[in-house]
Amino acid sequence: MQKEMWPAGTLLSPVPPALVSCGEGEEANIITIGWTGIINSKPPMTYISVRPERHSYKIIEKTGEFVINLAPASICRAVDLCGVVSGKDGDKFKRSGLTPQKSNKVSCPQIAECPVSLECKVTDKIDLGSHTMFMARIECVNVGKEFVDEKGKLNTEKMDLTAYVHGAYYSLGKSLGTFGFSVKKKKKR
Repeated sequence: MQKEMWPAGTLLSPVPPALVSCGEGEEANIITIGWTGIINSKPPMTYISVRPERHSYKIIEKTGEFVINLAPASICRAVDLCGVVSGKDGDKFKRSGLTPQKSNKVSCPQIAECPVSLECKVTDKIDLGSHTMFMARIECVNVGKEFVDEKGKLNTEKMDLTAYVHGAYYSLGKSLGTFGFSVKKKKKR
């Protein structure tokens, strides 16, 4: 494949367009975040990068808590809305039609329509330039019961999660294999 060189940029895709909920009560808010991921396994750690001028930035900075909610394709319009309107102009839960749901380990709500919600507590904050990275310990993971089979295995295909690729939203397709399938020995008959 012939490639051409572009200037340095943020073309790492796909990323999850995560709905990050923060604050509580009247202050509860949702922000759509593309810059998120896992940074450690034990203890389980994650991060979100937020522009300091965003309404949610001050809330997260003050409370030290947030919830990363993974969005299914069915709420893609709400995901986009929460990324382009500000919580300082009104209640994004009401405007988007999303439902706040009590969390287990943090005071901010999780989002009922999301099949997975990671409750997080900030451990560090790093100013990087356009964004500030909030590193956080994952306190617990909440998974919709309908996405767990009778053996306790997570069925992510049923979740129909959303991905964000260079300005566009996509529904994730079928599984192509599981971790280690490329070296797994075939069963003898």
